[in-house]
This record gives sequence, structure tokens and C-alpha cells, in this order.
Amino acid sequence: MKAIGATRFLPVSDPGCLVDFEAEKPIPGPKDLLVKIAAIAVNPVDTKIRASLGGEELPTPRILGWDASGIVEAVGSEVVGFSPGDEVMYAGDVTRAGCNAEFQAMDYRLVAHKPKSFSFADAAALPLVGVTAWELLLERMGVDPDGANRGSPLLVINGAGGVGSALIPLARAAGLKVIATASRQETSDWCLKLGADHIVNHREPLRPQIEALGITEFPWIANLYDTERYWDITADLIAPLGALGLIVEPKNPVNIGNPIRAKSPRIAWEFMFTRSKFQTADMHRQGEILQKIAARCDNGSFPKITTRVLQPICAQNLRLAHQAMEEHSAHGKWVLQNF
Repeated sequence: MKAIGATRFLPVSDPGCLVDFEAEKPIPGPKDLLVKIAAIAVNPVDTKIRASLGGEELPTPRILGWDASGIVEAVGSEVVGFSPGDEVMYAGDVTRAGCNAEFQAMDYRLVAHKPKSFSFADAAALPLVGVTAWELLLERMGVDPDGANRGSPLLVINGAGGVGSALIPLARAAGLKVIATASRQETSDWCLKLGADHIVNHREPLRPQIEALGITEFPWIANLYDTERYWDITADLIAPLGALGLIVEPKNPVNIGNPIRAKSPRIAWEFMFTRSKFQTADMHRQGEILQKIAARCDNGSFPKITTRVLQPICAQNLRLAHQAMEEHSAHGKWVLQNF
């Protein structure tokens, strides 16, 4: 089968950083679906894992990619709820070969049927950021999805990124008042289109802008960009007994003592691959979450978050998408379709 991989770390400016090659078609295990890939999306995790490969050449290229949609070709003996021919979407498992290939074997518990109203490209944009946003906001941070926190303000740092693009609609559906950070006109417009109530510029001091909105503290803050850079301001803005959601590992230690300690906030880490990496007993929750997101897509309460589609799926186009991730120049989600 056709596949794209990395044999060692090279800068994204080097055409050899990702290569087209032929790989063996995977054989599904008892709990696996064999999926023929229709579309893939790109996330920062792709570039981080490519960067972790080191300089020594691998004997076989590492297949990256953790966002896909496609058609089920075969099912394992223990699979329930899926049949050949089903149209599906999933993020997958970072410990297994990724989706940058014509076929992929994936544990059915991590998979959902794709929204009927979405194309394969738009469906491929959803899984990783959708599950991340759902787990962070509704599970880790404890926002009530049924509106018990209606009107409560939420600060979203990096609202136009992939996770922010999924989290803003979920927060709006839960009734929160969403204040998102953005710094360019196109990213500000994107956040407003997704449902943000107000935009503040993260390149300027945040507190004066937030106080101008009549807000002095937030019971909910989702820092979706740089934990270290925004640690002091989030410690200042978080309300006593609030919830601070984080998804990016800091490069250097941060001060978890006072002033943030005095407020006793919930500090909620989210890593979407935790359930699959550790094979947790509730691993099936990710498939369930994705199916709930698909239902919202079909009833019109969750928008399409694709902003660019490249084709075909090949190393050259994938390198362009990796470059956009590394330069932080993209908003929403970039997708590749068709081998």
C-alpha cells in the first residue's frame, strides 16, 4: 500500500523530512477495524513525533498521523457495532502506526461512524481535536454539558487553533460565555464564527482587555497554547476554586505555589492518547464521545472546522501541512484527501 513516513528527523524545509514509500497492508487484530483511508488531518502531535525521531536513520519509515476518515474494509472477530462498508472517523492510538497510509488497522473502541452530513475531508478534521476538547472541558474541567453553568465566563487561549475550534462550539452549547484570544483579523473572525462572544488580543496585556469587558476573574480557563508563557496571567485570572485546563507540556518548571495555590483551582491536564496508551477500562469512551460529536454535526450544533484541503495525500502536500503547524500559521484544521 502507499504510505508516507519519516526515517529520521529533518527540518520541514528539507524535502526528505517525509517520504512516500510502499508498506505492507496491515492485518487487523480481533478488536480492530481495517479502514481504507479517504482523508487525513494534521495536528501539532505529528510534528512533535517527527522531531522526536532523532538523527539516526530508521530501517523502516515511521508512519505518522492521528486523524482519519475512511471506509471499513474488514472487521476483527471481537468487533461489535461496525461492518464492512461503514463510513468512519477516528484519531487513533499514538503507540501504533498512524493514518498516513492507504489502510490502517484501528481498535474499534476508538472509532465512530462519521457524520452523514459531512464529507470525508470535514470528518477527518474532527476526531483528535474534538475528543481533546470534549475530554478537557466536559470531563477534566467539569463543565456541565446540559447548561448548569450557563452564563459563566470561559477564557480560551488560542481560540483559533485546532482544539480551540472544537472547544468553542462545545462551550457555547454548554451555555458558557466564551472569551477567546486571537491576534489576527482572520483568526478573530474565525473565533467569532465558531461562537465566541468576545475576542481579546493575546499579543497585548490580557487583564486590561478583560476588565474592559466587565470581567475580573474566570471560573474556567482553557490554555490551549503555551502553558509556561501564560502561567502567570492564568494564575492571576483564575477564580478561587476554578478550573484551569492545560494541553501543552511546559518546557521549564512553573510555580504551582502561591499565588495560584491560594485559590485551590482544579488544574486539569488533557492528553487525548491517555486512554489508548494505557488501555484504560473506559477506552470505549472515546468512540462514544466521537459519536456524540457526529450527532451534533448532523443536527447543526457543531460546525465544520476545516479551513484548507490539499490533494492528493502525498509527502509533498503533507510537508506543507507540517510546515503550517510548525509556523503556527494555520487556523482551524488542514486536511489531505485521496491517494
